[in-house]
Amino acid sequence: MKTPKAEPTADLHAVLLQNLGLSIAEGTLAPHSILRLDEIEARHNVSRSVVREATRVLSSKGMLESRRRLGTVVQPEESWNAYDPQVIRWRLASSKRLEQLQALNELRGAIEPAAARLAAGRASWDAGSDLVSLAARLWASGQRGDRDEFLRLDIEFHASVLRASGNAMFAQLHNLVTEVLTGRTQHGLMPHLPHHEALQLHVDVASAIQRGEADAAHAAMSRIVEQSTEEMGDIWSSYHAGGPASPEGQHSPE
Repeated sequence: MKTPKAEPTADLHAVLLQNLGLSIAEGTLAPHSILRLDEIEARHNVSRSVVREATRVLSSKGMLESRRRLGTVVQPEESWNAYDPQVIRWRLASSKRLEQLQALNELRGAIEPAAARLAAGRASWDAGSDLVSLAARLWASGQRGDRDEFLRLDIEFHASVLRASGNAMFAQLHNLVTEVLTGRTQHGLMPHLPHHEALQLHVDVASAIQRGEADAAHAAMSRIVEQSTEEMGDIWSSYHAGGPASPEGQHSPE
């Protein structure tokens, strides 16, 4: 009889990190509470080195802090690195999901229209043509109802606009946009089929950038973000008003 293989330390670390991160994001591990490392070790059946590594990573994200004579202390939300993709995912998996999506969309509303405006003045004709082609493929996937392909192309489209802005700081925000686009899909906060207006607006952004029409690119991108916020709010409100299924049930990840 073969002896079962022990789970790799890396896997144990990932699982513990996920569990602790979610617990802090949800508030199950309350702000200012003290983490007892020996208790975590026993509860999760992991070694002290795995616990220490997980708490080190969470400390680097501002979610934990080691204090002399106190130990490891859970930090309040204002101390967290709000731009860290893992922190965003944990908040999206918590009961604060809509609040996180709203914050991300407000950030998008401040950045993406400005990026589209800059792209209209800075992108080459070839880059603009690539965006038009990408918008056409996005339209086709939306019409087919291919959610996986639509999400992939939507992420690529918005990242391309940020890059085309020519602003390196804008370009690095593509991870945040990826999280909000992925999160709203995974948690069922978008229509089963994209609205015709949303598809057309992506074409409008790409066409305006290609033609060098800064105001038009800004306006179309602003409307994309506004519509995304409206859709998420409507779906969430419908669920809490007694809709047929929870948001997660509408679009469970495959």
